[in-house]
Amino acid sequence: MGLDHSVVGIPSEPQLRSWDSKDALLYAVGVGAGLGDPLAELEFTTENSQGIEQQVLPTYGVLIAQARAARGLGDFNHAMLVHAEQYVELHQPLPVTGTVRTVSTVTGIYDKGSGALVASENRAVDAASGEPLVTTRSGVFIRGEGGFGGERGSDPPWERPERAPDHTVVLETRPEQALVYRLSGDRNPLHADPKFAARGGFDRPILHGLCTYGFTGRALLHALCGSDPARFGSMYGRFSKPVWPGDTLTVSIWAGGNGAALFQTTRPGGVVVIDRGRFSPRRPSPR
Repeated sequence: MGLDHSVVGIPSEPQLRSWDSKDALLYAVGVGAGLGDPLAELEFTTENSQGIEQQVLPTYGVLIAQARAARGLGDFNHAMLVHAEQYVELHQPLPVTGTVRTVSTVTGIYDKGSGALVASENRAVDAASGEPLVTTRSGVFIRGEGGFGGERGSDPPWERPERAPDHTVVLETRPEQALVYRLSGDRNPLHADPKFAARGGFDRPILHGLCTYGFTGRALLHALCGSDPARFGSMYGRFSKPVWPGDTLTVSIWAGGNGAALFQTTRPGGVVVIDRGRFSPRRPSPR
């Protein structure tokens, strides 16, 4: 059967998603907050530390805004699907507890030859007020589903600066990192089941791309926003290589004008795992 191209442009029905303090705490631990120094990020990992108010990591917005497309993508081998790219934009800081109403739309299916890139956009608004909270755009690459003669799509320009990074952040992941992160909702067996991972061509389960994305978002938050989620605007990255639980991640950040920055994340050996990274700070809403 292959991919169903008729799904493009059809918005889903609005879907509700709620979260609470425990969900936000579990996500933070899942993307490494407190790892190596349990006292370093108590505002994200605890809800009852004296004099510290709980806050939510900005990249949790990707999970908050997740929703099913209007229809399935068709018939294909799900072991051939990998997360290819992710953008998140926060219209306001994430509350510790809340409910959103999200509409998801497949915006394009692009022919990359060896596979197909399926692009989607999700818009999440506060369920009570209707105020925008999170917008995400993502792409999944499905190997073996290309060659149908469609458009290839285009990429915005991006060049690695020819100078040393302004910030270099080194972050350890743990061998069981994927087992913790999956408890936030992504139960894809690619990240836990060695037999399923082998079907996708991997010799062992790989770390979730969005877990690596969350680690990277923490680095950007602390290096560029003074650890203040209210200053975190948007973040884009392309998943270029897999990461294995236990890998050390290095986030290289090149600061630009008006608080914006470019970044890359690498694993040992300098292998780029998140490429073409772009960060923008959140602009205060006019009053």
